[in-house]
Amino acid sequence: MGKTVNPYHSALPGDHFDGVRFFNPGHAETDRGLRDLLRWRLREKAAPWPRWVASRQTVPDALVAGLRATIVGHASVLVQAGGLNVLTDPVWSERASPLSFAGPRRVSAPGIAFEALPPIDAVLLSHNHYDHMDMATLRRLHGAHGPLIVTPLGNDAILRRAIPGVRVVTGDWWERIDIGKGGEVTVVPAYHWSARTGRDRRMALWSGFVLSTTGGSAYFAGDTGYGDGRIFREVRQRIGRPDLALLPIGAYEPRWFMSPQHVDPNEAVQILEDLEAIRGVGIHWGVFRLTNEPRDQPPELLLEALARRGVAEELFPAGEPGLSYEPGRESS
Repeated sequence: MGKTVNPYHSALPGDHFDGVRFFNPGHAETDRGLRDLLRWRLREKAAPWPRWVASRQTVPDALVAGLRATIVGHASVLVQAGGLNVLTDPVWSERASPLSFAGPRRVSAPGIAFEALPPIDAVLLSHNHYDHMDMATLRRLHGAHGPLIVTPLGNDAILRRAIPGVRVVTGDWWERIDIGKGGEVTVVPAYHWSARTGRDRRMALWSGFVLSTTGGSAYFAGDTGYGDGRIFREVRQRIGRPDLALLPIGAYEPRWFMSPQHVDPNEAVQILEDLEAIRGVGIHWGVFRLTNEPRDQPPELLLEALARRGVAEELFPAGEPGLSYEPGRESS
């Protein structure tokens, strides 16, 4: 049998790369085999979801001097700060899938129509799973806006093969990238994994990001488990207290399968406290049914977790498509 080769990234082994695959140092195993997958799919019961949920659509301002986050849906957020317009993990497609006719279908419309987007300067692309790296949307963005895509190591190879002429820059964990207009992005660790096919598991890196601008700072977690929480406390220590934290609160059941890779609402509140963020917004829920929990459970459990910890509800709402959130202000 021939030697396994990474088609996306080549480098010497390091503290989170073994020469072929990336890994999460000091964290529980995220890889799941066929036996685990069958146990989940055949023995665990998924809660039913509605076929469609009405949601608000908004037309955002062209520019924002301060800091504002408008929810598109799932992990897609328009972050406007210091005159920059930045999208996180943009998905406007009907399905989070490599196939147009199968896979999880969205149950609510994007909170911003694609045609209503302001000029997009940059895209923060956390990893290559299909509910985060949607190539159809990225092609549309490239054609309409030509943004700079910031993504962790190895994902540039995937993008360049699919989108000729794409503007992309990669970074390892803790690397800082200038995106212009006084903005800087720091690639930060996450506890997750990656794969686009059945043979490239963990061959491209995954991450979160901290966006630092003249109008404020925003932390975007991407997908992550909680583990021992060290990586979130380290973000606070190295980069400072973010004004806004975009934190996943959905896709967490069953816990025996999902815990190493997806936080639940209680863990999301713990991340908020670890970061000492001014305000949080819950994302990654209510749009695509990926796991077993009921659609409306994440915001309910979020409220319970906030109450247990004595955190005011308005400091960490569950983000709704079409609504905007700013540090120190109610949603609008």
